[in-house]
Amino acid sequence: MRARGAAVLIALLLLSPGLAFAHRIDEYLQATLLTLEPHSLQGSIRLVPGVLVASDVIASIDANGDGVISPEEQCAYAQQVLNSISITLDGRVVETKLVSWSFPSLGQMHDGLGEIKINYSAALSDGGRDHVLLVATHNLRQKLVYLINLTVPEDRSLEILSQRRNPEQSVYEVDYEEKTAAYEVDYEEKTAAAGAHDTTGAVVWLEGIQFSPLFHLGMRHIAEGTDHLLFLLTLLLPAPLLAINHRWGPRLAARSSMLRILGIVTAFTIGHSITLTLAAMNVIHVPSHPIEVLIAVSILVSAVHALWPILPGREAWIAAFFGLIHGLAFAATLDRLGVGHWERVAGILSFNLGIEAMQMIVVAAILPSLLLMSRTRAYSALRIVGAGFAAIAALGWTLERLFDLQLPVDDLVNALARHALWIATGLFLLSLLCRVLSPVSQRIQRVEVLSELSAASTLP
Repeated sequence: MRARGAAVLIALLLLSPGLAFAHRIDEYLQATLLTLEPHSLQGSIRLVPGVLVASDVIASIDANGDGVISPEEQCAYAQQVLNSISITLDGRVVETKLVSWSFPSLGQMHDGLGEIKINYSAALSDGGRDHVLLVATHNLRQKLVYLINLTVPEDRSLEILSQRRNPEQSVYEVDYEEKTAAYEVDYEEKTAAAGAHDTTGAVVWLEGIQFSPLFHLGMRHIAEGTDHLLFLLTLLLPAPLLAINHRWGPRLAARSSMLRILGIVTAFTIGHSITLTLAAMNVIHVPSHPIEVLIAVSILVSAVHALWPILPGREAWIAAFFGLIHGLAFAATLDRLGVGHWERVAGILSFNLGIEAMQMIVVAAILPSLLLMSRTRAYSALRIVGAGFAAIAALGWTLERLFDLQLPVDDLVNALARHALWIATGLFLLSLLCRVLSPVSQRIQRVEVLSELSAASTLP
């Protein structure tokens, strides 16, 4: 196969689902968590710029353009963000006060991993029983994506009645009731007499589940997660093949190939679901930097296995083991949203379902091409070039994350990802073509062999 054709093949396989860098690409995420108290409101904002917009964000923070974000520039930008937020209580404007802020390193921001943290407070006036709180962000710049949520009030005198958001989640409105002290005394007496358990938190939790936003966030996270999908897709490359004498040999039957692919995907799902749940519930905690490095290493292992069978027939075990590592990275996304304990229960479910939905879409999109191509002689070239590409990307990411280097790996992957739909379509058409031409090629090869044998038999 020509070199150009091989390069196209690997691009088609590895970038088909709309991949990009490990986390955010061209969006600026603003996630806000609100905490309501009887006479005040606390807000926690987390801003995560994607790799393609990081330079613009950094330029807006670094006012003097000296390449260093000074404490004064950090404070000014935090205040600028806060000024873009308006809060009203029952139609009256509420003044906000900047409490604290922190900024990541420029390297983390360039990689789409760093998050800006801004905390603020607002005093809420007394009086009245029923209230309407409105929080709106007016800085509707292009590519800015919003998420907003409210924690369950710890004070039982506050009861959330309803919540509303606009489609962009730049406007959030909540109706709540502030009960009197007499109600609290009556509540305590009834609870003590009946021995009942407080179910207020569970009720508010059920009312406040944001299933759809977190489901779509999970889908977007895995779709944009080049490292997550690159690991899985590279591990699927040798799945239709049988290993003989430490080399990949003949293809498996279609049913055996499907069962092996299903086992790999299921094992990866089980692995990352376990650690996603444990980490999101704060049962375990691992710093993000070593996790990012280990994810790059997992891609390298899957690439080497696709070239030379390290653990033939045990791809599911590889997927499960490294799935545990990838799950810790998934949990970091939920952690960035700052959701409370009850919200995490629903968040883990909806976020993980989003991950699985997109993962199944990706596998379903690539599976026909994988099975068709594996029945042809061209598959060997596809597997080798694909594994080589994954190995180079994994080495580049490992060096970047270990030594804080700036390599062109992300630029290359992001450039190819913009044409993912056309690449996926091209791969399928190419696999069909190879499958159609394969019998012709085999017949020509048999004719050549017979001709050679015939010529040899006529020699004196």
